[in-house]
Amino acid sequence: MRRRLYFMVPDTRSARQIRDELLLARIEDGHIHVMARDGMSLDGLHEASILQKSDFVHGAETGLAVGGGIGIIAGLVAVFFPPAGVDLQLVTILLTALIGAAFGAWVASMVASSIPNSRLKSFESAIAAGHILMMVDVPSGRVDEIKKLVAAHHPEAMSSGMEPTIPAFP
Repeated sequence: MRRRLYFMVPDTRSARQIRDELLLARIEDGHIHVMARDGMSLDGLHEASILQKSDFVHGAETGLAVGGGIGIIAGLVAVFFPPAGVDLQLVTILLTALIGAAFGAWVASMVASSIPNSRLKSFESAIAAGHILMMVDVPSGRVDEIKKLVAAHHPEAMSSGMEPTIPAFP
């Protein structure tokens, strides 16, 4: 399990130094992302993807649950009130649940990909002022170690919290 740490840094130079120190501390480069205002050069740094910038993951999760629930209800209705001359089995409920979950996840994630990540709302003003948000995904057992490492070498980096868990796939 990984946890996402947030650090607000004043410039790209600080972000690069922190990234280099995290690499030496064996945090993989693919687990370090930055977010800055539009037009700011982030040479050598991994810019946050749509998965980090938007509510894509939350939307997919919500759509999966809602679509699956609606699929179960639709399957139950189809089994207990079948069309004339059709004999539906209980597997119909499973199939409609799977189809509903897949469709719900797809539609909700497409909608949510255009919505800014609600967890990053508190950082918007600092990003607009030219600061850089670093998102570092670290193993749960190393959270304190990484926080201390960054604080010891970079007093300019403000620790801005931690996300309790992050999805496995982004």
